[in-house]
Amino acid sequence: MFQNYTKEFAYNLKLSYPVILGMLGHTFVAFADNIMVGQLGTAELAAVSLGNSFVFIAMSLGIGFSTAITPLVAEADGAKDIASGKNALKHGLVLCTILGSALFGLILLAKPLMHHMKQPPEVVELALPYLDLVAFSLVPLIIFQAFKQFSEGLSETKYPMYATILANVVNITLNYLFIFGSFGFPKLGVVGAAVGTLASRIIMVIYLWFILKRKEKFKPYMTHFNFKLIEKKVMNKIIGLGFPSALQMFFEVAIFTAATWLSGVLGKNPQAANQIALNLSSMTFMVGMGLSVAAMIRVGNQKGLRNHIDLKRIAESIFFLTLILEIGFAILFLLGRHWFPTIYLDVDDIVNQFDNTEVIIIAAQLLLVAAFFQISDGLQVVVLGALRGLQDVRIPTLITFIAYWLIGFPISYYLGLHTSLESTGIWIGLLSGLTASALLLYLRFNYLTKKLITQ
Repeated sequence: MFQNYTKEFAYNLKLSYPVILGMLGHTFVAFADNIMVGQLGTAELAAVSLGNSFVFIAMSLGIGFSTAITPLVAEADGAKDIASGKNALKHGLVLCTILGSALFGLILLAKPLMHHMKQPPEVVELALPYLDLVAFSLVPLIIFQAFKQFSEGLSETKYPMYATILANVVNITLNYLFIFGSFGFPKLGVVGAAVGTLASRIIMVIYLWFILKRKEKFKPYMTHFNFKLIEKKVMNKIIGLGFPSALQMFFEVAIFTAATWLSGVLGKNPQAANQIALNLSSMTFMVGMGLSVAAMIRVGNQKGLRNHIDLKRIAESIFFLTLILEIGFAILFLLGRHWFPTIYLDVDDIVNQFDNTEVIIIAAQLLLVAAFFQISDGLQVVVLGALRGLQDVRIPTLITFIAYWLIGFPISYYLGLHTSLESTGIWIGLLSGLTASALLLYLRFNYLTKKLITQ
């Protein structure tokens, strides 16, 4: 019985590991920016954090929307229909370019909000020029996402990973040259970090386009584009899949942003502890994200082949693999919950000893909850990937809204601000929302696949 699932593990991991590394690469760009800018001072670090809070919400919408391309290409690949795959790429590129430009424009319009967010004036002054360049970098980033999702739809997940590794090398090199003015380059400070981010994202697109154009497998899809011929039907199909997918990602990103805000209401130490637990959880979440892409590709392929029994079995093999890996992460969090927070703080700092001790105690409590929410978070994102592979996005969008905003957020708000649980209460709310999401999405997947098999 188990062998029906476990025999798929090797291929599932082969598909997902480059995506996991690529996702961690995106996280590492921000991590490198924070470490290097942090050398300049706390105001500069706060400015990068403030600027990125605007970009992160916009980025979640862009990345969520672009995932519509993968199931369409995977289905076309399964059916050996090159024309449909090429159409999905062409129309996806047009829509991602328009969306990236629109999100850039929206961030520029939202810039004056910074003056009304009760932020220190010196932080806002530094954040505004940084935001201009990083907001513009959304345009190449979302175009890159179109090529990435297309490549993944053809089960080629390693090329986008190479592009992300290259982007990290470019970003760190340019950061070093422009933040600190090394080797005679101008010392631009915070703006230097933005230059590194923008340049690395432009190079990422050019590199991925170049590598895909040269590979034999991609040539039929990548040549002789006629952008004058845009089909309303294909545009509507991508928008119909992409818009709900963007909302799904937005609902989840927004509840974690809300958790950060609720922690801030409790004070700076709870907020610091929340940031530590969130950062650690986001690293392990990338494994779920990678497996989610594998689920999207493989379900899309089986949909194209109209092999519904194997579709259900393969998807469930990915759910099972995710469960095993997430239980491993949960054990790691349980065992290391008192030690992990010490990585982020100077435990020998006598002046801040009281604050640091309090942050470590709170973070350890949050990691106790995070150990369990690993499992729910990993499962919900993988089942969501399988549903996207089935091109079922509207009901899952409603499910994610109900789970996060009608179940999770009210529990976080009440337990966090109106009971003695405080920070732990906020995270119990997150756990409740993620668990409800995982359960409801799985019931939806089970219902749809049983219906397909009995047709």
